[in-house]
Amino acid sequence: MARTLGPVCKRCRREGVKLFLKGARCNSEHCPFMKAGANKKPLPPGMHGFKRGKMTEYGEQLREKQKVKTYYGVLESQFRKYYEMAERSKGNTGQVLMSLLERRLDNVVYRLGFAVSRAQARQLVTHGHICVNGKRLDVPSYLVRPGDVVSVKEHKYQGAKAKRPGSMEIVAAAMSITAQVAVPEYLMRNPGALPSGVVMRYPIFDDVSLAVNPQLIVELCSK
Repeated sequence: MARTLGPVCKRCRREGVKLFLKGARCNSEHCPFMKAGANKKPLPPGMHGFKRGKMTEYGEQLREKQKVKTYYGVLESQFRKYYEMAERSKGNTGQVLMSLLERRLDNVVYRLGFAVSRAQARQLVTHGHICVNGKRLDVPSYLVRPGDVVSVKEHKYQGAKAKRPGSMEIVAAAMSITAQVAVPEYLMRNPGALPSGVVMRYPIFDDVSLAVNPQLIVELCSK
C-alpha cells in the first residue's frame, strides 16, 4: 500500500465511489463524499467540482485501473506485477488479478476486521503486530493461501516502552468499530481472546467488495 501524503477523501470523489480509505469517518456524516447530499451525485475534486465532457474509452479504462489501485493501495509497478502474474495464470485474467489483490495480507487483516482501513492494516503488518501460522510477518504484500492462520501478536513491553499500546489493544479498538461488518466467505474469524482468522479458500471475484469491471483494466494493460 502506497503512502498517501495529500488529501485522501478527494480520491473517492475523483472515482465517483466510496473507497473507504479513512475507516470510520467514511461511514459518518463528516464524510466529504456525501456533502453533495443523499440524492445528488458527489462532486468531482476541486473548489467548484468542475467536470469535463464525455469521458473517452481510454479514460474509462484508466479510471477503472486507478480506482482499483487506490482501493488496495498499490503503486503502478506493484500493480503491473500482479497483472503479469494474472496473465500467466489460467482462467479469466481480470478475475485472477482481483483475486491476487484480495489475497494481500494487509487486505486480509482489514477484511477480518482487525483494522478500520487498509492503511491501518498495512501499519499493523509492517510494525510486527500480525502473525501468519504463528510466525510474525511484516510484509503487507504477502499472498495468503488456503489454510493460513492470521492472528494478532501480543507485544509485552517493558520499562519505557510499557506505555505503548500492545497489539491486542490496537486490534480490540478497531474491532469495536468493525464488529458489525460481515467477514467474506473465503475467510473465517475465530472467536476467542486472541483475534485470529483462517483462510478457507482462494478468494474469487464475487468476494471483492468493490464494484469494478476488470475487463476494462485488462483492455488497458494489454495495449
